[in-house]
Amino acid sequence: MLIKQFAACRDYSIMKSFKSLLAGFAGAAALNILHESFRQFDRDAPRIDLLGKQALSKSLSNLKLDSPDGDNLYLATLAGDIISNTLYYSAIGLGDKKHIYFKGAIAGLTAGLGAISIPDKIGLDDTPVTKTDKTKILTVAWYLIGGLVTAAVFKQLKKA
Repeated sequence: MLIKQFAACRDYSIMKSFKSLLAGFAGAAALNILHESFRQFDRDAPRIDLLGKQALSKSLSNLKLDSPDGDNLYLATLAGDIISNTLYYSAIGLGDKKHIYFKGAIAGLTAGLGAISIPDKIGLDDTPVTKTDKTKILTVAWYLIGGLVTAAVFKQLKKA
């Protein structure tokens, strides 16, 4: 009997983690779709891709490693962005579920505010996310949307 209860708990924990990761991926995908879409036609749109390229190139250089270039640098940056945002947003699904949208909003706002305030403090050119007030507002708004998408998907998965 105890083994069955343990197995049920373990299976529940694995499923909960999977749902959190899936919801986090949905939020990360929404965020990247917004970034990639708007940068095509709005010159004031945040350019997280440029910030990511800087960060990856600088990190690899500090490790005395060659940085990819061109499309390979773009794809490596995009993959890193999706993975890191998936993990970040998946934390929204952990813990208490009563205030899932509040948690999503706070996580999104925190990430957005961090995206516009941290780069220059770590030696990156923050222009891609701080060029204009519109750029700053869109940066924060899109991370907020990513957090809310994560919360909405998690809430739906919780019902399943």
